[in-house]
Amino acid sequence: MKVSFILRLWRSRSNYERALFFLFVLSLPFLQGHVDGDGVGFYAYVRSPLIDHNLNFASDWQDPKEELQQLFLVNHFVENPTTKTGHLPNYYPVGPAILWSPFLVVTHLAVLVSIRLGAHVVPDGHSWPYMAAMASGTALYGFIGLCLSFAVARRFVKESWAFWATVGIWFAGCLPIFMYLYPSWPHTHSVFVNSLFLFYWLRTRGTRTPRQWLLLGLLGGLMIEVHYPNVVFLLAPAYEVVSAYVRAWQKRFQDTRAILEALQRHSLCALGGLLALAPTFITREIVFGSPFSVGAYSLWNWSSPAFGPVLFSPDHGLFVYSPIAILAIAGLFCLGRQQVALGAICVSIVVSFYCIISFYPWWSGVFGLGNRYFLSLTPIFILGLACAFGFAERLWRSERAALLRVVPLIFVFVLWNMGLLYQWKTHLLPRYGAVDWENVRFNQFRVVPGQVLHELGERFRLHGNLRN
Repeated sequence: MKVSFILRLWRSRSNYERALFFLFVLSLPFLQGHVDGDGVGFYAYVRSPLIDHNLNFASDWQDPKEELQQLFLVNHFVENPTTKTGHLPNYYPVGPAILWSPFLVVTHLAVLVSIRLGAHVVPDGHSWPYMAAMASGTALYGFIGLCLSFAVARRFVKESWAFWATVGIWFAGCLPIFMYLYPSWPHTHSVFVNSLFLFYWLRTRGTRTPRQWLLLGLLGGLMIEVHYPNVVFLLAPAYEVVSAYVRAWQKRFQDTRAILEALQRHSLCALGGLLALAPTFITREIVFGSPFSVGAYSLWNWSSPAFGPVLFSPDHGLFVYSPIAILAIAGLFCLGRQQVALGAICVSIVVSFYCIISFYPWWSGVFGLGNRYFLSLTPIFILGLACAFGFAERLWRSERAALLRVVPLIFVFVLWNMGLLYQWKTHLLPRYGAVDWENVRFNQFRVVPGQVLHELGERFRLHGNLRN
């Protein structure tokens, strides 16, 4: 029965959906299960209550004074690395922990059963079964998010363009780092929740029932709970809410019943958001003694926002490291020519997010390949890039002619990014701070190809020796 269901499900998928699945499977050998950096704080919110049955985080940071100073850049924690409630300060959002919890709970139960059967596995939340579950969950969420973004894009363009846009954003940016190499960081989860929110908002747009408004609010709250700047996606339903009351005002509020129904539905959406945010408020109250302690406090760049550096700085500038984002943003204006309201909403979300990051004191993201914060905009970038490809088809008046130009361009973006990723992984490229692009270009064309071929040869030689 289950086999027949899986076969029917597989046959019901399009060739492009199957291709995305095969790409995901082929990419899984690069998945690495470990927790470090910011990931310690995110993972602690699922490990500590599951294993230690508290939120003390005593088993998460080996040296709280040193590590919390490094993570939060606040000297106070060095003098007193505990809060007034006696907990270690963990300001990280709890959303990723919520998403990991199904995988980790099942894994923990399996570990306990295996120990009873004689296996030698440490049930501490740090051993390999937990790391495998955490990393697998992150990768799966990332893939589902990409599939949802693909589904959103193909509502407005041909499926082929949605597919190539998904492949481009997937492999020509910094998503592979946080989907495979550093899965304990929250950015892949942002791809999932933001894609799910946008998909559901579009699917129910114009016909949304009270129950669906409540669910939309729950998704919105979860989205914020994963990464606070994701709040900009609420501009989409906010447009609907404001439009409804503007129409009522234009009619001089004559239809009282319709206004009351709108108030009821919008109140349900707000209620759903608050319910979804309850874990954040509860954990903040327990750890900090206040439900509104939401982050490590520092002065924002209100007087000198980094509008230019966020995009063009050699220190993790978005367009410098991920030039494909330029095409994606340009494509949103192509979307606006077909869907004026949707195009305006998407552009507003991008601009609002860009402004938040520009005012943020650590606007560069510090760590990663390019500006990792913009991974939150993945569903909008995929939609914009797909629309740009659709415009290219109209420009050349033939899908085949457009494909002959677009597909090689995607491969160039992907190969360039894979070269940068290899440099970053092997420390040819600095992981922190600005880079020297003369060295980067030299390494891309003169060092990386030779090293990659050498490593492949060594692996095949080792494999041949093992077989013999």
